[in-house]
Amino acid sequence: MPSSAAVAENSPHAHTAPRVAGFRSDIQGLRALAVGIVLLYHLWPTTFDGGFVGVDVFFVISGFLITSHLVNKPPRGWGDVAKFWARRIKRLLPASLLVLFAVGVATFLVAPQSVWADTGRQIVSAALYVVNWDFAISSVDYLAADNAPSPVQHFWSLSVEEQFYFVWPMIIGLSFMLGAKFGRSKRIVGFTVLGIFLASFVFSAWYTFAEPAMAYFITPTRMWELASGGLVAVFVTYIRPQRLPFSSLLGWIGLAGIVVGTFVIRSDMPFPGFVGLVPVVSTALVILADSRGRTSVLPLLSLRPVRFLGDISYSVYLWHWPLIVLVPYLSVKLGGAESLGFTTKVVIIIVSILAAWASTTWVENRFRKAAVLSGSAKAFGFAVIAMVIVSTLGISQVTIANRIVEQNEESLQTKLADPESCLGAGILLPEAKDNPNCENLNTLQMEPAAAKKDKSKAYADGCWASAPYASKPECTYGDGSKHIALVGNSHAGHWLPTLERLAEKNDWTITTFLASNCSISTLPQELSTPGETKGCQDYADWVVERTTEGGFDAVITSERQSTPLQGMDWDQTEQKAPEGHRSILQSWVEAKLDVLVVRDTPYPGGADITVPDCVAKHEDDLEACSGTPESWHWMDPLAASARTIDSKRISVMYPQDWFCPDGTCEPVIGGVITYFDTAHITATYAQTLAPQFDASLRRSGLHTFN
Repeated sequence: MPSSAAVAENSPHAHTAPRVAGFRSDIQGLRALAVGIVLLYHLWPTTFDGGFVGVDVFFVISGFLITSHLVNKPPRGWGDVAKFWARRIKRLLPASLLVLFAVGVATFLVAPQSVWADTGRQIVSAALYVVNWDFAISSVDYLAADNAPSPVQHFWSLSVEEQFYFVWPMIIGLSFMLGAKFGRSKRIVGFTVLGIFLASFVFSAWYTFAEPAMAYFITPTRMWELASGGLVAVFVTYIRPQRLPFSSLLGWIGLAGIVVGTFVIRSDMPFPGFVGLVPVVSTALVILADSRGRTSVLPLLSLRPVRFLGDISYSVYLWHWPLIVLVPYLSVKLGGAESLGFTTKVVIIIVSILAAWASTTWVENRFRKAAVLSGSAKAFGFAVIAMVIVSTLGISQVTIANRIVEQNEESLQTKLADPESCLGAGILLPEAKDNPNCENLNTLQMEPAAAKKDKSKAYADGCWASAPYASKPECTYGDGSKHIALVGNSHAGHWLPTLERLAEKNDWTITTFLASNCSISTLPQELSTPGETKGCQDYADWVVERTTEGGFDAVITSERQSTPLQGMDWDQTEQKAPEGHRSILQSWVEAKLDVLVVRDTPYPGGADITVPDCVAKHEDDLEACSGTPESWHWMDPLAASARTIDSKRISVMYPQDWFCPDGTCEPVIGGVITYFDTAHITATYAQTLAPQFDASLRRSGLHTFN
């Protein structure tokens, strides 16, 4: 299911495929339409909500043109396959690797260091044309959901097509070889393409339902779209020598389908799956129609401006998205606004077109015809050298970012070990007023890049139950006589560094029961799939059974309601969700467990603030990253439910003042960045909260903690 970030990547690079059976200006017009709606979507996503369907248009075009070429000149051996790959290299790599190199340099110059490592890694995978799998993995990472958009995110569709270009000539070539053996070449090629189309479509329909986030990016769920263009090519080449009746009407129906899909299909729909049929079938109809005459779509798709945009569509696609991502960083550096205004968006469109024209003229066309790249061996050599250069730039970016993190971690650990340090929340303690060491903590002590990686041990130790929640890991910290169960989702997990620091002092053994994006509740959440929803419910039942019968003395629990309840909106969820926690809390009380409910921390994500990235961009103006208890407020049905239970075994802790001293929620306290993303406490700041947490525990009246 494409999110605002996930759909920021639709690729018009299909225009680089070879032209067959004469030049078709209607296909150039289709390219222009597709890249236009992608560009408009990225700049005005709420208006052109389905603009990401442009990628499907290009997949169909690529499949048609490449298959048309291959069935007209089928590969007869490895030499022909190598020549095919060499042509793809000369057409695709020069412009794409130039953009990747430019993005790498620009990221160093204008982007905050907090995004360097991720961007560097993605540049490497984009240069190797496997970045779609990188984004697929990230798409199901709950903590990666709030990452800043990548300036190379749009390369995912290039990766899909390159993977298609790699296997398709071998598939068609082998089909012809098999067909020649039995004298049925056309039939076997046709059935092969049809078989791949059907297999991929069935898998896409199922997997889009089962794993909608990953399904958007991976090649097997997209292969049917490319194969659909292949089916049209087979039909046109072998079956239909003349134009179809009502071809003009078919063309208009197809064109209308693409336009309607741009406004009707929404980014919250599971995609591609069945919904992907709309742009795919529509594009296939336009290509299949191949209509001529004044009543056809040809005059519209052949207008000179449309043709011009179609000619440069590959480069428009390559350049526009990095501009959209990087211009705000540059604007902030120059003292301007972070958001893109209307004028800036128009300028980005103009610059994208100008850069695309220059790139097409002086890079694409020059390299495609360059004598120095004549011959497969030279083309492959160029590809290896260029990929190594770009990958080295990406690796350098990752290395520099990681070195910054390592040095900063060493410095912070030294300060944490100092009992006189006022680092982080230490500056909020009463004794800090008379401590001269605290005067040095007015400046930032934690690098933003370090903050993004500053997470509790629960992540490195694999303590999380993740969707579909079949695995139920437990992790143990400390070896004290009092057994504490830490229960909840990631907003319980981010308190682990605090509890670890208190474990030895207070004679605790802490056992974690943590689930990513799953609340421990009797009411089902609206998770990505029904299977995940049921898995979360089963996990919650298991946690209650395990904690009530596992010999624990107390439960510390905290959660954030990160998804609404099944079949409800957020307002209904806020009213109904406390009921889902009540019976679980009562089960713990009846089992004679002390229960500490930690009210959820203030939520900067509600104000659309990713704290480390914001701090990196506004180190000299941290007020731009701050908020108020009201603007950073979020519902907490667990705490609300706990307040309704009259029992001396339940207490609610309120940590708001530790993040919003003097009524302002701060991104940096005592030199330490408070959150590593939009909602989770950095491990360092959590450690420095140990004195406040301990004092609050002792005031709770719970027997286990006194």
